[in-house]
Amino acid sequence: MITIDFLKQNNLILFEAISGSKSFGLATENSDTDIKGIFYLPKNMFFGLEYIPQVSNETNDIVYYEIGRFVELLLKNNPNILEILAPPEDCILYKNPIMDKFRQENFLSKLCRDTFGGYASTQIQKARGLNKKIVNPVEKERKGILDFCVILEDSNSIPAKDWLKKKNFLKENCGLVKMPNSKGVFALFYDEIGNKNYNGIHKNEDSNEVSLSSVPKNEKLEAYLFFNQDAYSTYCKSYKEYWDWVEKRNEDRYNTNQKHGKNYDSKNMMHTIRLLQSAVNIFKNNKIEIRVKNRDELLDIKAGNWDYDDLLLLADQLIEELNLLAKNSSLPDFPDKEKAEKNLIEIRKKLYS
Repeated sequence: MITIDFLKQNNLILFEAISGSKSFGLATENSDTDIKGIFYLPKNMFFGLEYIPQVSNETNDIVYYEIGRFVELLLKNNPNILEILAPPEDCILYKNPIMDKFRQENFLSKLCRDTFGGYASTQIQKARGLNKKIVNPVEKERKGILDFCVILEDSNSIPAKDWLKKKNFLKENCGLVKMPNSKGVFALFYDEIGNKNYNGIHKNEDSNEVSLSSVPKNEKLEAYLFFNQDAYSTYCKSYKEYWDWVEKRNEDRYNTNQKHGKNYDSKNMMHTIRLLQSAVNIFKNNKIEIRVKNRDELLDIKAGNWDYDDLLLLADQLIEELNLLAKNSSLPDFPDKEKAEKNLIEIRKKLYS
């Protein structure tokens, strides 16, 4: 297993720079230091069976890409990788002269419309999903099958839990028989003594379906039960997604979002708007500019001082502008893969000679 320390101790680093908020000019006193870099593998590993495309620390805020993987992602116009080509001078920690061969004008293309805009759209969808989670929290106590069952009685439907309580019935002594041509509808029978081996309404709290029983003919029908399995499945998915999010969320970031009370991840939206503005700038000036010129506006978004709908409107406007600029851009449709590959081969020859 190759580590960052191994790369440094063996002089395999080709490039290293501060990235993220500090390179964008958006750092605050609580900002972490993100680092991105480029490395090459020892000769035996590269030509052998131990090719490793990237190395990172546990939190993934320090990431180094093997030079071949770096070129591969450049050709895809990956936003995070393209930004490595244009770091502010004060963010460069180390640069091997060989890295001068990589120039942004050799990789920028109309693909940036899809990669920058597509990534931003994904983040907007995440923000919308987070908005739903914040506005609609899910109770910790998990609902079970019985919460999605009703008893059909005369012209009414009664929650199954209430009906069982009113009848003083135990769910374990119930027997269900599926009704033909009626999705989710079951005939319900009851065993007063508990010696008919009915399977109950469901086996356990983790069941996904009701239990069916073998019921002899001429048994007394107590009622018809309807189980809304679709609603139960949707709830189970939402429950898992919500509590997985609670377990993994950044509490400091969540508390900040709670304080400003706008029900969206303000840091996420700040970087989404920044990314779209960066893409617009690429098509206006045919180059990447990392350090932002509107720090106050972006930090205002991060502080939660914008309404959620206004941010979505701004994002939509930027995407529209991006599409129009890309359509009329002089940039090539795709980067020159043949030229990039030739350059990479020459660099590898020098590194492994």
